[in-house]
Amino acid sequence: MTIFDKKLYVSLTCQKTSHIFTKIVFKPLHTNLFNIVLLSFFLTLGCGKVYSQDTNKKKKATNASKQLDSIKTITTIDSIKVDSIKPKKAFLDGKVKYKAKDYAKIDQKRKLITLYNEAELYYQDVELKSGIIVLDYEKNEVYAGRLKDSAGVYTQYPNFKQGASAVEPDSIRFNFKTKKALIWNSRSEQGEFRIKANITKKENDSVYFLKGARFTTAKDIDNPEYYFQTNKVKFIPGKKVITGLTNMVIADVPTPIALPFAYFPMSSEKSISGLILPSYNDSNTRGFSLQNGGYYFALSDNYDLTVLGDYYTNGSYAMRFESAYAKRYKYRGNINIRFENLISSERGYPDYSKQNIYNIQWSHSKDTKASPNSSFSASVNMGSSKYFKQSINQANIGSNLNNTLSSSVSYSKTFNTLPQIRTSLTATHSQNTQTQVINMTLPTLEASVDRIYPFVGKNGVKKGFIKNINFQYNLSGKNSIVTTDSLFFKPQMFDNAKIGAKHSIPISTNFKLFKYFSASTTANYQEVWQTSTINKTYDTEQSKVVEKAVNGFDAYRTYSFSSSLGTTIYGTFNFGEDKKIKAIRHVMRPSVSYGYTPSFEKYYDTYASDASGTIIKEYSRFEGGIFGAPGNSNSNIVGFDLSNTFEAKVTDKDSTKTEPKKIMLLNNLNFSTSYNFNADGITSFAWQPLRVSGGTQLLDNKMNVNFGATLNPYAIDNSGKQMNIFNIDNGGSLFRMTSANMTLNYSISNKEKSKKEDNSQNTRNGGREDDLFGRSNDLNDQRKSQFDGSEEKDNEITEFFNAKLPWDMTLAYSLTYGNAMRENKIIGNSIMISANMDITPKWKGGISTGYDFVQKGVTFTQLRFERDLLSWRMDFNWTPIGPYSNWNFFIGIKSGVLSDIKWNKRSTINR
Repeated sequence: MTIFDKKLYVSLTCQKTSHIFTKIVFKPLHTNLFNIVLLSFFLTLGCGKVYSQDTNKKKKATNASKQLDSIKTITTIDSIKVDSIKPKKAFLDGKVKYKAKDYAKIDQKRKLITLYNEAELYYQDVELKSGIIVLDYEKNEVYAGRLKDSAGVYTQYPNFKQGASAVEPDSIRFNFKTKKALIWNSRSEQGEFRIKANITKKENDSVYFLKGARFTTAKDIDNPEYYFQTNKVKFIPGKKVITGLTNMVIADVPTPIALPFAYFPMSSEKSISGLILPSYNDSNTRGFSLQNGGYYFALSDNYDLTVLGDYYTNGSYAMRFESAYAKRYKYRGNINIRFENLISSERGYPDYSKQNIYNIQWSHSKDTKASPNSSFSASVNMGSSKYFKQSINQANIGSNLNNTLSSSVSYSKTFNTLPQIRTSLTATHSQNTQTQVINMTLPTLEASVDRIYPFVGKNGVKKGFIKNINFQYNLSGKNSIVTTDSLFFKPQMFDNAKIGAKHSIPISTNFKLFKYFSASTTANYQEVWQTSTINKTYDTEQSKVVEKAVNGFDAYRTYSFSSSLGTTIYGTFNFGEDKKIKAIRHVMRPSVSYGYTPSFEKYYDTYASDASGTIIKEYSRFEGGIFGAPGNSNSNIVGFDLSNTFEAKVTDKDSTKTEPKKIMLLNNLNFSTSYNFNADGITSFAWQPLRVSGGTQLLDNKMNVNFGATLNPYAIDNSGKQMNIFNIDNGGSLFRMTSANMTLNYSISNKEKSKKEDNSQNTRNGGREDDLFGRSNDLNDQRKSQFDGSEEKDNEITEFFNAKLPWDMTLAYSLTYGNAMRENKIIGNSIMISANMDITPKWKGGISTGYDFVQKGVTFTQLRFERDLLSWRMDFNWTPIGPYSNWNFFIGIKSGVLSDIKWNKRSTINR
């Protein structure tokens, strides 16, 4: 029973006078809390006595008094001031996970947790692995260090990761609260850089101070081929490295190359803008020079720009603008613009010369997924005809030997209507670098409407002569320009432009004849439009025929007929199942074609070719047009063609295979000739020469052999002019071989098949995809290497010797025979060889050479060597003989971050 279960008597007594004011009796209440509040109030006023109604037992009264004392204590809490000291916060803000192989010891007295052997600790974004880890959870610090094994060698170096930053030191001390750290012998990677420092102080997540630091791009940071040594470094990960006095060390030997301070930009982005340091060179004809210096602009993730320049002390200079652009699933391409102002010798000397040359290249391709019904592509290579022969920054022999520069820019679109309509707009350019004549079409419009079958029923079945009758419409419009190199990009180049259009409507059908023959026939209607024609007259004052251009619309119309009949014949020669060669299969495809075009004499006029007017000649006012002039004589020709293929079935060398192996003996063996019914025997002959051509593949399809010959049935007189007499009737053979040729290409290699080397720039310059004419050198870009990374796996086994030496060889042989005028001699006989070999795992060598058996001389020869110096690269190219003899030596750091640290020396190419 408590005091609240009895009646209570409270006497109120004044504390100063001890006068009793009154007595209050408390009856039991249902709410004990209310009773407590009232009692607390009276006790606060100073009530001296509180006693229970039950006075028979003093013990109960005493207990009640004790309970009231406790109540008094509760009521006096409000009078106590709250402590201003905040309760101590936990030392860590997150959960700590840790483990160790041997033990994890907790020292409560020293507030330490010790992890030993293969210890790991994880806290927030911090990951720490080490041989030993000591966590002081009172100071909020962690210490990690390495261990010694039984041989006394240090192992289990700390590996500290925080976010994207990683450090591998000898030991580390890190404070979780301040995020500061002291690191001894730290090793870290930032992009292509590898950094090692004796002492590293981590101020925060973004600033490090290093003392006794070395940084390099070598893979082995403890034993690098080279490094930059400095004592003071401020390092901001992902942004920059700022150093004090920096000295370059190669093979642990300090070099005289030093900088009072250095700044290295670093970025997690794929590319950043920056200077491109030039290289020094000298020339006997142009003096000293600084070449290939400029600036790289990383304009965005989709496109960039490189500006490079050269300057020679005699006043020569060059500028180059290179840009690459791409948008995923849309398009990609690149643009190169080059200009060179070349001055040779000094003004006043007899060998002084000055000229400007340029070259423009543009390559663009569109992703087919971007728009399936349209496409846009560009392949442009135009400029000065002598650019690749005289450029001071190109060593592309293939381009020098090629006589043609060509370009094409085209856009095509398909309209999915019924019938389907296809259109294309193309601009083309063809430039002969020898004659410097340029042919351009700006532009060519092509449009066609898909075939329409007017007699096909609702079931859509096309069978028979009538139902297969179809027609379509084709349009070809051109704006043709013929100019020269000197007038290119000048208004005069458009003076002789020719504009024309050709419309054609072919009506054709095909059908089976006698079940085994396929027949087809076509009737074609054409209409040609021209914006200008010509008029020829004899000018008595000038005493010659004058040709004048007549501007204005004009047109001519022609029609023609053609048909063909062909079949396929199969023949098999069986030798027996027990023979090595089981059977040979011969497939023949003979065909006969007929074509007829009538004479369109109405489009021909006459003119007097002399003053007397007695000599009259015919001409067409449409001569010289884009699509030519209509014929003034009937064409009535029958053509004969026979194609053959030979295939054999042989026993497979693999005994586990039951089916015989098929091999191709001759891929093709073709015969073709024609007969002209309207030949006059003077200007034209009835039988055309028989053309024989064929090709096959040998040596496991590694050797391609192609051959051809021209056989003329007519004889020639002593002057070499063809007569309308058969050669056999003139005492000769049935046919007279006027020409023959054979080409052989052979490529072998003991390397595994890999991705084909990208020679797109070489081919755009006009060179070859292979290296029979050597490898082109873009002297302003030495990043291209023969090492593609596939050698690393092979080199893991042995460092100095490789039992298997990878090699490849390409061989091309050409033989040409001429007998058009009874010369009966070999007019061309040459061989070209290109070979490359891994001399050692770190050395590559190659040679391209050839021999001309007719001229009896060695053709273009190039020797090339390259050495992989781990983080460095060295190559040497040498063309020892010929008009393009030169040499080029390069050594530099592979990494793109330090690609400006290089030395390049080359000779001047003899032009």
